[in-house]
Amino acid sequence: MARPVIEIEKVDLSLGEGAGRVHILKGVDLDVAAGETVGILGPSGSGKSTLLMVMAGLERAGAGSVTIAGSRLDTLDEDGLARFRGRNVGIIFQSFHLLPTMTALENVAVPLELAGTPDAFELARAELVSVGLGHRLTHYPAEMSGGEQQRVAIARALAPRPAILIADEPTGNLDFETGEEIVRLMFEASATRGMTLIIVTHDRTLAARCDRQVVMRSGEIVSGARAAPAALGV
Repeated sequence: MARPVIEIEKVDLSLGEGAGRVHILKGVDLDVAAGETVGILGPSGSGKSTLLMVMAGLERAGAGSVTIAGSRLDTLDEDGLARFRGRNVGIIFQSFHLLPTMTALENVAVPLELAGTPDAFELARAELVSVGLGHRLTHYPAEMSGGEQQRVAIARALAPRPAILIADEPTGNLDFETGEEIVRLMFEASATRGMTLIIVTHDRTLAARCDRQVVMRSGEIVSGARAAPAALGV
């Protein structure tokens, strides 16, 4: 039986101090198989975006273990987490998070350069072409539509060839038609590159397109925590 690419065991996370302390994740268990697509659903405040950040090493669990692509994130220091993310996880946010003073090409290439990737600009150019932005290489975020900015974000996330692509409400700021195109690009990348895809969404129709739906409520997973045996290679 193949090991899951994501293994989260009994993870707790609280934020704040004293009377303002909030228990966000409560004993969360989750496994995800390599190449699986998973939609995470739940009401606002259920902990789904926080769980995504724990997977990416952007939030540290207070208790429990987090093993992603064979690395125990709870044992890594901040530099180790940064190196881990650069190699293994691509992240797409609802609000794009592009640097406004950099062109589309620079937004994709500069993180690669900082990670020591050879031919960073050539690789970035190829990724932008693959998402239909070959004509926008020298444009700045303010000169692009929301859909184009999200395509740049997808190219940036895919350029390091990560094992896992995670997306937090990736269509939340887009109209329906543009959102559909962004969804197509993500699922196509997952299928052609064999990447695991995790999507946090309020859209049940989008979640239904995934291999599995995980439902969260009040910091707990109430359904869908375990991958089917076939997905794990049993």
